[in-house]
Amino acid sequence: MNTAYLGLGSNLGNRLAFLRGGRDMLIKQAGIELIQTSGVYETEAIGGPPDNPLFLNAVLQIQTSFDPHRLLEACLEVENEFGRSRPMRWAPRTLDIDILFFNDQVLYEDHLTVPHPRLQERAFVLAPLLEIAPGLKHPQLDQTIADLAAVCANIAELVPLRTTW
Repeated sequence: MNTAYLGLGSNLGNRLAFLRGGRDMLIKQAGIELIQTSGVYETEAIGGPPDNPLFLNAVLQIQTSFDPHRLLEACLEVENEFGRSRPMRWAPRTLDIDILFFNDQVLYEDHLTVPHPRLQERAFVLAPLLEIAPGLKHPQLDQTIADLAAVCANIAELVPLRTTW
């Protein structure tokens, strides 16, 4: 079995329902088992149009029999089920699912980069990761999530919403 961390985000429509639905659809698939979930964080969008709505973000830790490519396919299928469109980079979205880490693998391919690029610069990824995997080590940077979070701008401002999902 493989261990992966997935980042989920939504900034359109019923954001929490999209996160819940995406999580539930993923873990209903044979070959994916949910290990733990972070809280849900509300954050400003990075990039995109100036009026981009606020995001809800969370991280899942899963065990999977899938390889990274099959896991990406599963994530894209779920995004599509929730009406994800890609009219431009950083456009608002109903559901975004990113592979943050896959074991300690490092991949640079046309449609898949693992670990997710720039995750070490993004509080909306590090805060939920810090909650569930502070000792997880970035395979390229040789630093833990706690180390990366300690130097990430604005991370102290993020606290999980008081909601169950």
